[in-house]
Amino acid sequence: MEETVIYVRSGVYEEKLHITKPFIRLIGESAETTIVTNGDYAKKIFPNGEPYHTFHSYTALIGANDVTMERLTFENTAGKGEEVGQALAAYVDGDRVSFRDCRFIGHQDTLFTGPLPPKPRDRSTFGGPRDGIPPRTVRQYYERCYIRGDVDFIFGSATAVFLDCEIVSSGKGWVTAASTPEDVQYGYVFIGCKLTGEAPTESVGLGRPWRNYAKVAFVRCWLGPHVKKAGWDRWNERESVEALAFAEYGNMGPGADVGERVEWSKQLTEQEAKALDIDRILAGRDGWSPRAAWASGRRDG
Repeated sequence: MEETVIYVRSGVYEEKLHITKPFIRLIGESAETTIVTNGDYAKKIFPNGEPYHTFHSYTALIGANDVTMERLTFENTAGKGEEVGQALAAYVDGDRVSFRDCRFIGHQDTLFTGPLPPKPRDRSTFGGPRDGIPPRTVRQYYERCYIRGDVDFIFGSATAVFLDCEIVSSGKGWVTAASTPEDVQYGYVFIGCKLTGEAPTESVGLGRPWRNYAKVAFVRCWLGPHVKKAGWDRWNERESVEALAFAEYGNMGPGADVGERVEWSKQLTEQEAKALDIDRILAGRDGWSPRAAWASGRRDG
């Protein structure tokens, strides 16, 4: 199917963006000047008295496969989670979706990488536009992106690779809250990323599990002083650590000392780290290779 390419002029677009058709590519003039912004939040109330909850709060919803985004900012301006609850900048629930030179800016739950887990813990439904869609494997790719938040600001069930991204913690919290399905081999893999921010020293965890089989790896990343010495956390002691796969290899920086990491996290061997090859992680059954697509000239760079 032929891709539809849409060029977006610099500007601040105050709206909720919905992409529900496949083979769409949006290209902004510059991520710093091409901004999609909104301020919905979980504690906001619909006219019928129901709260938005997390999954109605998004600024951008990508609910289709084969979508590509370049040089765009997705922003949620609602504020901190203790005041407004969760507030998504982007709800990304498509397979073979890739972002290059994009920015995601928010506080709690900035970037949701769908799909949803099988069921919520504290109520009958998650709510939002994708609730009830049957589970499926979803792959996503983020290259040279800037992602900013504080609590669980990259979360969800996708297999996702983050290459050469800047991950910015604006306050105390956790970088990731993965909900990787039990039967999926890869969750989040961060390669060559830089973890920075204004959070206090040793106040940010690399991740905590949103569900029992969470899988997260940081490989050859730079970790700032805000990263906790323990590295990883449980979720209020609710999750068994036996099935978790929280791993690191070859990281650098003041937060990279593994001497006091929790005993149930893993330090990968060189061979195990080499196995975390981007093409292998994302190939699936159809051989998807977003980097090959960029290199072939089908993506402007």
